[in-house]
Amino acid sequence: MASFTEKAIMDSFIKLLNAKPLDKITVKDIVEDCGINRNTFYYHFDDIPTLVTRILEDETNRALSLHRDVHSWEEGFIAAAQFALSNKRLIYHIYNSVSREIFERYLNDITWDIMYRFVDTIARDIACDASDKKLIASFYKAALVGMILDWLANGMKYDPEEIIGRLGVMLEGNIRASLKKVEKQQRHT
Repeated sequence: MASFTEKAIMDSFIKLLNAKPLDKITVKDIVEDCGINRNTFYYHFDDIPTLVTRILEDETNRALSLHRDVHSWEEGFIAAAQFALSNKRLIYHIYNSVSREIFERYLNDITWDIMYRFVDTIARDIACDASDKKLIASFYKAALVGMILDWLANGMKYDPEEIIGRLGVMLEGNIRASLKKVEKQQRHT
């Protein structure tokens, strides 16, 4: 859990990052906005990339702890990605910076957790190997992450919640059907 000072630094950085690109933000900007000195910043964070990592790790942990019960992958994905959806400019600025890999790791971690928990829930009454559950969760994770990265690369021109909802309708039942096929195949071998 972040200390009061760490939280203030992170909040100042989030505010600044929602206003301007990451490469235009300096430690000086953060400490002036936050009302601390540079030494205090460096006591808590090594540099700005460390600060980005910490914010996204904290958000990943928060999102995943709040959304343990996943009733649909769409609901889980949208709920877990709420920080990104609520801070589109911040995410866009991170995506278009040297810290892109930090954001991609954040997105992959959240999406993997949501998809695996959902697949595991669906598979409770289906006899299938853990490797098959991981394979299908990995497939859906890759598709969702790819769609979000494409959305970012194309300037965030559509509502991702609407697209996820439409996909949910199109793909409803596919995960269960795939796992049932595996179960049937395993019974016959």
